[in-house]
Amino acid sequence: MAKKVVATLKTGTGKSYTRCIKMEKSPKTGAYAFKEEMVPNENVKDFFKK
Repeated sequence: MAKKVVATLKTGTGKSYTRCIKMEKSPKTGAYAFKEEMVPNENVKDFFKK
C-alpha cells in the first residue's frame, strides 16, 4: 500500500493541494481549536478569509 501512495506522489497530482491549519476560538467555551483542511492551491486565501 505504501508503494501505491509513493507512486501517486511522483505523478504530480498531489502537488496542487496545500494543508491549511487555522486556529479558531470557540464561542461557547472560549477555548482555541485547530481546523485543518486540504485545500487546492487556488483556494488557500479563501480558506483563511472565512
